[in-house]
Amino acid sequence: MHPEILREMQAQRSRDLQGIAHEAVLARTVSRALRTLRRGSHHADEFVAPAIPDYVDGSFRTAGEEAATQVSAARRAA
Repeated sequence: MHPEILREMQAQRSRDLQGIAHEAVLARTVSRALRTLRRGSHHADEFVAPAIPDYVDGSFRTAGEEAATQVSAARRAA
């Protein structure tokens, strides 16, 4: 058989197997979700947002720095 035909047949078989694997993972996920609902522990995981640093180096602004910034801004306006 011609090498291009063999390559195309192999690619098609690979796509088919990937589709079957994807469907199996999806079915397993649905099965787990339904099992969880049947068992009554269907509480959603609470999302906790991570703290976002104020500065590039990953540090956070302290209360003293916030007060100093607010005072200097008020002086500029006057």
